[in-house]
Amino acid sequence: MMTGPVFVNGRFLSQPVTGVQRFSSEIVGAIDALMAQGEWPETSLLTPHLDGERPSKPAGASGRLSERAVGDRHGHLWEQFDLPRAARGGVLVSLGNTAPLLAGRGQVVVIHDAGVFDTPGSYSWKFRLWYKGLQRGLATAGAQIATVSEFSRQRIATCLGIDPARISVIYEGADHILRTPADPETLARHNLRAGEYMLVVGSRVAHKNLAALSEVAQALERRGMVIAIAGGGNKEVFQATGDVSAARRLGRTTDGELRALYENAACLLFPSRYEGFGLPPVEAMACGCPVIASRGGAVEEVCGDSALYFDTDVPQSVTLAVERLLDEPGLAEDLRARGAQRAGSLSWVASARKLGDVVRGLS
Repeated sequence: MMTGPVFVNGRFLSQPVTGVQRFSSEIVGAIDALMAQGEWPETSLLTPHLDGERPSKPAGASGRLSERAVGDRHGHLWEQFDLPRAARGGVLVSLGNTAPLLAGRGQVVVIHDAGVFDTPGSYSWKFRLWYKGLQRGLATAGAQIATVSEFSRQRIATCLGIDPARISVIYEGADHILRTPADPETLARHNLRAGEYMLVVGSRVAHKNLAALSEVAQALERRGMVIAIAGGGNKEVFQATGDVSAARRLGRTTDGELRALYENAACLLFPSRYEGFGLPPVEAMACGCPVIASRGGAVEEVCGDSALYFDTDVPQSVTLAVERLLDEPGLAEDLRARGAQRAGSLSWVASARKLGDVVRGLS
């Protein structure tokens, strides 16, 4: 069984906030809450020296989780050299796809998907090269790997050439989106009207497949409706490609704005061809927003029968799904009810408890 202290890799606090940083922040907040209840071992968050305003903060308010800045480096160099030195003698938990090779078997690393292998066109060549080499190295070094869906477990195991049994599955939570009240000025700010837009949450990268919505945008325009797209991207990581010419771009949104957008949308459109988990669909379901998503992969695994699906290989499939949602009596209400029930089963505290089982299992 596990001996020694537990340390969490806090490098995510120095990074722009995307889904991976959201996961990290929410898990850390849930760890903090579980520590206060005696359900998680004493843990310290190790960070590089953070300059200026932090882009994200761990959720949770108990304050049991201590935080300590260590080392003199930043970025990958801090993670590879300063972090393992500070975590020596304990178990290190890294939540955002990367971890120090020098920590060897004494660590748990959450790898969210096998995207750099499966959808290489979405990433810069430098990012692909580094991630592939690092993740293969972590597997060879014996790091305990966790991920966020069964789909990701199978793909990571195949791409890294390891037994799927070496990889634990920890679903993400949905309850964070209900923590912040909806911003009442959001719709007016973007000239949107309740029920007269379909929401897309995602960036202009290849696997998000936004170009598949061009025909839908035209069909909605004939009904007096629009597509509204929320989200940004990290240009150092992702390669932008594809767009929806008739869509209304909202840019990055706060949690309060996003909740308002979910609660007032006719539905969430999620055309992504590849996801390790798919956080926007479960956020939407938590807010009572029907979901239309591409079939297959992690999203269908996570959402089950709580969403309406289309086939990305059939050009008219998404348009037919949208028209069905708008025209079939009772369908939207049924999806709202199913979605709320499904989202209610996904909490960050439950996710952290499963991660705790993995941490305690290290010997």
